Amino acid sequence: MTNKNVGDSPADSIVFEDLFRQQGEAMRAMFAPLVPGAEAVTTDPADLQHWAMSAAKLQKMWLDFSAEQAGQVEPMLARLGDIGKWTQTFMAMAGQLPIAQAETQAKLWNESMALWSSVMGQFVSAGTGNVAPPALPRQDRRFKDKRWQEQPAFALIHQTYLFLSEKLQQMADEAQGLSPERKEQLRFATKVVTDALSPANFPLTNPVVIERTMETKGENLVKGVEHLLDDLRKGQLTHTDPDAFELGRNIAVTPGKVVHETPLFQLIQYTPTTDEVFETPLLIFPPWINRFYILDLNPQKSFIRWAVAQGLTVFVVSWKSADASMAEVVWDDYVRSQIEAIDHVRERLKVPAVHTIGYCVAGTTLAATLAVLARRGEAEKVASATFFTAQVDFEDAGELKNFIDDGQLKMLQSLSTDGYLDGRYMAATFNALRGTDLIWNYVVNNYLLGEDYPAFDLLHWNGDTTNLPSRWHQAYLCDLYRDNRLVIPDAMVVDNTPVDLRRIATPCYIQAGREDHIAPPNSVWKLTRHLSGQWKFVLAGSGHIAGVVNPPESGKYQYWLNPNDAVSLEEFVAGATETKGSWWPDWIEWIGKQAPDLVAAKGKRIPGSKGDRVIEDAPGRYVRSR
Repeated sequence: MTNKNVGDSPADSIVFEDLFRQQGEAMRAMFAPLVPGAEAVTTDPADLQHWAMSAAKLQKMWLDFSAEQAGQVEPMLARLGDIGKWTQTFMAMAGQLPIAQAETQAKLWNESMALWSSVMGQFVSAGTGNVAPPALPRQDRRFKDKRWQEQPAFALIHQTYLFLSEKLQQMADEAQGLSPERKEQLRFATKVVTDALSPANFPLTNPVVIERTMETKGENLVKGVEHLLDDLRKGQLTHTDPDAFELGRNIAVTPGKVVHETPLFQLIQYTPTTDEVFETPLLIFPPWINRFYILDLNPQKSFIRWAVAQGLTVFVVSWKSADASMAEVVWDDYVRSQIEAIDHVRERLKVPAVHTIGYCVAGTTLAATLAVLARRGEAEKVASATFFTAQVDFEDAGELKNFIDDGQLKMLQSLSTDGYLDGRYMAATFNALRGTDLIWNYVVNNYLLGEDYPAFDLLHWNGDTTNLPSRWHQAYLCDLYRDNRLVIPDAMVVDNTPVDLRRIATPCYIQAGREDHIAPPNSVWKLTRHLSGQWKFVLAGSGHIAGVVNPPESGKYQYWLNPNDAVSLEEFVAGATETKGSWWPDWIEWIGKQAPDLVAAKGKRIPGSKGDRVIEDAPGRYVRSR
């Protein structure tokens, strides 16, 4: 007896061909009515076969993925961004909104009817010879494509969505009976949910996606699903071409050497490009929740390269991404590491002090480090401290505070394995803060339109996640974000030393981003209220990244300075003078005034020179650790 596989006979082939034909016709029929004139086009057999192949590919990919993932319990979607969690939050507090009240519903209905009449009336006028484009009452860049405005159905869909989103947000703002914290969570949850429900995010309500699907006969959806499944497998949203950048080749390329190493960090020293350098070197502490090369993306954007060119001997700490060996690491270890790096640079170059920079969380830690050194009588080890978008007072810490209630903290604890938290969860959190830009924009472009990923160095860095020690992360969120203990004198003890920020007399340069959603400028400003020494505050245009990484050559943005002794950010802004371009030149002028002496760039000022033992070339191994 001969074994025979299904599909071997001519009859079987006819069955499968007919099945594929039906799938293709069904897929085409789903999209065609949504494109004016498409139903009138006679579809030839070749087109139907093309549609059928797209449908078959989509079906096979999902079946293969389902079989591949069967039995796996890893919470991939949580890493991509837990929209469901915020939906639950919204639903739990929706009773505080007046939307169920008859009066509110009647008002919404009347306003909706007025909106629809206004929108449709313009299309009726256009049909009678009025060629002026419709003047839609609400504008949003998600719907800037002309196809959202040229077709009445899609104009009505997106205008109704914007109207309802606006009303829901107003209701959240005016909700009664909630604590300030819960009210802020309701506002945030409302924004997350309404952003997710945008008609732009769904293939049958997005005219751009519909038209692309008809043009490619479904190939865009095939490519988009390939992108989606790849992201589900790796548990992280992809923003940029993963093969476009390589550390040491086209990002993080400023020449230098790793000159010191501990289990927690590598210390990189960069090669001078000037014959003379400032005697006092610069030591940069980047945040360990990201890779250090945000300050060395490429030669045009690199703060590190620019600082070297100004005559500074630049050192940068490259933190190790957490693994099981770092399960017991706490904040004290990062403070001790900062002190160790300061001492190592001083000893290496035989100098009494260093300039320091602390970026974001490393700036918060630098403030604690300065307070510890001051308490120990060692403040003179630091000639100056610069803070990039760093907070010490977390009373007004912005939307991140929505992620530190007891439920969120418990969830993060449950997600930690082997003593560390996978960095992809933190990446999802930061993406959620800018959902329209960092989540849904890519859902539309990558998953629905099937577009190729761009080659964008900043987005590559944004997706290059680092793991966090669980003990440190939990304590940081509780002690600082939730309980705001750092600004209470001696409420925190670091490395057996009580922390009192009022002891900091080191000259400080404090930079904040005017549009920063991670470290709001008012929160950063509050550092000035806790220092006993001289300080200078600069408010830079843009946000948490572009407000910092803004080289003079780019000619972008602006900054504000106020020489008067302002007591609040509002007062600072009211009396500030705006200067176009980058604030970096103002900073280097300030640095030069703190320690103007110059020395020859020789000996250990040139890492790896004769007699100088180094570990490896920059950017080192730790920046590549997973």
